[in-house]
Amino acid sequence: MKYIYDLHQSMRSQSLILLYEGDFTQETIKSVLAMAERNMDSSAESSGTKRKVFNVMVECLQNIVKHSDELVKEGAEDSSAIFMIGKTDSEYSVMSGNPIKNVNIPIVQGKLDKVNALDKDGLKTLYKDIIRTTKISEKGGAGLGFVDMARKSGNPLGYEFHKTDDEYSFFCLKAKIDRTE
Repeated sequence: MKYIYDLHQSMRSQSLILLYEGDFTQETIKSVLAMAERNMDSSAESSGTKRKVFNVMVECLQNIVKHSDELVKEGAEDSSAIFMIGKTDSEYSVMSGNPIKNVNIPIVQGKLDKVNALDKDGLKTLYKDIIRTTKISEKGGAGLGFVDMARKSGNPLGYEFHKTDDEYSFFCLKAKIDRTE
């Protein structure tokens, strides 16, 4: 039972206010969003900050669902993912982790590096270019997720890949949203 206490202490030390680990579905997304919204409402967060956090959460959760579905269809052993929200006096952190095929890492890393290299105007231009020139994929996206997260958060996206075996790695993503008065 000590693990319960250890987990609680770890969550407190990392300023985590919400954590979900497991399979992600559209129902899961609705529940997680509702819990986060209640938490922000109870802490009287500014509407601008709530909107930014909510938008980043939606993009992050949709990213998990789309890619987890892909791995489940391909029969991956462990397609479970994790989603967390942290809150300090100055910022919210929206974080996720999910399995990713190693062959896809260069593509994802390239997209993230491109997004992180752009300023506000560059992100706006890239967003418009993607909308103008990209068709909706069969997964339902146009590749706007990382761009939208960076635009809404106003900060570069943090990321890491942790190799789990020859075929898969665990992709960790973090978006920071500054809290406004």
